[in-house]
Amino acid sequence: MTGEILIMDENINTKNLSLGIEISDDDIYEAMKNIPGYLDITPSDLKEIYKFAYRHAFERINQSVKAHDIMTRQVFSVKKDTPLKEVAELMAKEKISGIPVIDEDGKAAGIISEKDFLAHMGARNKTHFMAVVAECLQGKDCVALQISSQKAEEIMTSPAVTVKEDATVVEISNIFTEKKINRVPVIDREGKLIGIVSRADIVRASLITGRPLP
Repeated sequence: MTGEILIMDENINTKNLSLGIEISDDDIYEAMKNIPGYLDITPSDLKEIYKFAYRHAFERINQSVKAHDIMTRQVFSVKKDTPLKEVAELMAKEKISGIPVIDEDGKAAGIISEKDFLAHMGARNKTHFMAVVAECLQGKDCVALQISSQKAEEIMTSPAVTVKEDATVVEISNIFTEKKINRVPVIDREGKLIGIVSRADIVRASLITGRPLP
């Protein structure tokens, strides 16, 4: 560690050290590199070092958390030829707002969300729930009737935006922001679906790392 440290005040409030982020020696070292020369430490100087060290710890931890660490492994999916009635019923039953569509090789071919249903139904009310859609597909005089005989591949968004299992939390968060999506399928090296990461998973990860969503 370069530079000398002289602490001028022993009554430093270190309460924030209990926030769940472990600051390593390397974090402190990287923080000190931002303050050149001899360090005659005052409370304000120590706060500055702590700020840089904490930021470095955030980045280090965020880069270490990967998709395979936070993804939901029990993935509900449908095939390209699954009738939309069954897709809607499954989404309603499992209380999910989006579901991956896989091909015959188990690879992600697309994804269906509530928005995809609503867009093809021509519905004006964008607050519909999939339970309503599922019930509507079985009734009459419903805007869903025009798609009741269609298959998953006919309304899915394709190609699916996917990430590999070693994608970092930061990379996934950026994809959510850039693509304006709420979930992303996780694939292995062969491109097969092995999990899914949602915004809820990212939020849980942010509670661990202390880093808010972008």
